[in-house]
Amino acid sequence: MGLCMLSRRSIVLGGLALSLGPARAWAQASSEESVAAVLRERVDVGRESLGLVAGGLDGDRRSVFAYGQSGSESNRALDVDTVFEIGSITKVFTALLFADMVVRGEVSPGDPVAKFLPRDVHVPEFDGKPITLLDLATYTSGLPRLPSNFKPADKNNPYADYTVGQLYDFLASYKLSFAPGTHYEYANLGFGLLGHALALRAGSSYEELVVSRICAPLGMDSTRIALSPSMKERLARGHDASLAPVANWDIPTLAGAGALRSTANDLFTFLDVSLGNRRTPLAAAMEMTFAERRPTGQGTPLVGQGWFISTLHNDEIVWKDGGTGGYASFVGFSTKSKRARILLSNAADYSANTRAGMHFINAAYALPRLRRQVPVDPQILASYAGRYEVTPTFILTVRPDGGRLYIQATAQREFEVFAESEAEFFYRVVDAQVSFARPEGGVAPSLTLHQNGKDMPGKRLP
Repeated sequence: MGLCMLSRRSIVLGGLALSLGPARAWAQASSEESVAAVLRERVDVGRESLGLVAGGLDGDRRSVFAYGQSGSESNRALDVDTVFEIGSITKVFTALLFADMVVRGEVSPGDPVAKFLPRDVHVPEFDGKPITLLDLATYTSGLPRLPSNFKPADKNNPYADYTVGQLYDFLASYKLSFAPGTHYEYANLGFGLLGHALALRAGSSYEELVVSRICAPLGMDSTRIALSPSMKERLARGHDASLAPVANWDIPTLAGAGALRSTANDLFTFLDVSLGNRRTPLAAAMEMTFAERRPTGQGTPLVGQGWFISTLHNDEIVWKDGGTGGYASFVGFSTKSKRARILLSNAADYSANTRAGMHFINAAYALPRLRRQVPVDPQILASYAGRYEVTPTFILTVRPDGGRLYIQATAQREFEVFAESEAEFFYRVVDAQVSFARPEGGVAPSLTLHQNGKDMPGKRLP
């Protein structure tokens, strides 16, 4: 559920750092699997990430595990102060800003977002019903995940060139298919618009608003969009799913959707407030962000303001994950056990990172299967090239390139898939797999997409 998901080593290589507390609480939380072993397997065996920082908050005890490499020029050891892009965890900060402004009486939940935009900006309505701030904060605005005029010039920094003017143009041209407040859809556009509107209301930039309202009062000095010199020194380098280094992302217009960078140390502070362990002026606003519950239409999870709330396994977990081009992040806590966990990765292993984070909170959530990549003959990969129709409106385009295989689904980004065998491949960005039928006449006649417990066959198109 990060910015770029499908719809849906310390200085010494392999070094393990443990600080601020024993592993006992973690081991109990994750059945018989120790956190150290999980991190080591994910880095060394599964090759899911180059480096990971895991944080645990149990009452007033903080535990931190770091394993792998930062990938930075100095290869600074990973620790509680290593800086990561946190992607869509930014949405929880945006929701907290909104709740804080409600508490202060500066905005009301039912205010139309149009109220805070320039007068000449047209915002779509549905049968006269406007999009409210609360609709934006709960993923139910009726707006799509991304605007149709989002066409990045640089796919490696996709949000950098999207302008406020383009945002306003899209709003003016879009027709809602659902009444605001009635239909869930993951909302990079919605939270970007919410952050933009709140900043206009406050007369500041989005980053200035986050710093003045959240970071400064809580003492979070390493949560920013613009990196300070100290943060630059502590920044882990991002990597794509194949562990190749990638550029950091710039998100100027839709900053409220995913522009923040942070550390485990700062996120500990944020979770401390979320759990009510610290009384701060933000306590009432924080409570508001997960008190509101709206359905996704998919059973669990529910959505709060920014947060997701999962209610399986006789527990209630409030959580949010994030993903950018080179990072995956997770924060969450159980309202029953009061156990809170952080998991930060400097690679785009979104699905595995989120599932491991949930497991660390409650062991009933299974760890993701550890998948081992194997080499495949490029001639075999070439036999898979082509277009496969899963449904008339959902086509998978398969492209081999330099001994690697890429798949692009209709209206989605292209992602690399990784071989478990000559015919079976897996995504790292989402929990999905693809298997190909044995080639006939030099090409594979079909494939099957395995996702969400379903096996969806696709026949090769001419």
